[in-house]
Amino acid sequence: MEKKEVQHQVHLDAATGMLTGNLQEVASHAGFDNVLQRWIQDLKDADNPELHQLIVDLQELKAHFGSGTYDKNVIGRLLGRLGENTIKAAVFADGNTKPRVEQLGEALLQAAKQVQHPQTSAEQDLQNANQQSS
Repeated sequence: MEKKEVQHQVHLDAATGMLTGNLQEVASHAGFDNVLQRWIQDLKDADNPELHQLIVDLQELKAHFGSGTYDKNVIGRLLGRLGENTIKAAVFADGNTKPRVEQLGEALLQAAKQVQHPQTSAEQDLQNANQQSS
């Protein structure tokens, strides 16, 4: 396996790990900015026009977190779109990288849900889903 492939996998694992924690705490750590920057660079290195929106959204997310003011609507929207597009982008990944990309996409979607509905439990999510389908 290429060294670069291993580095991409390490970057994916780091991003997934950070997203599964408390986002507000994570965003305040200097390391989060570095994780986002490495992720942006990995996507740029792939040189795939299909990944352009991911790069744009990551840059916007990085700038938003860097501003120090957190708008949950902006963050939730970006994380949700990043999650959906990351899952779609998994088709471009090979070998052990593909499941990592898929896990990252799922972590992004969960993080978006956490930001948009911070106090809801799984039980409340089910109740909300049932109310909406009625």
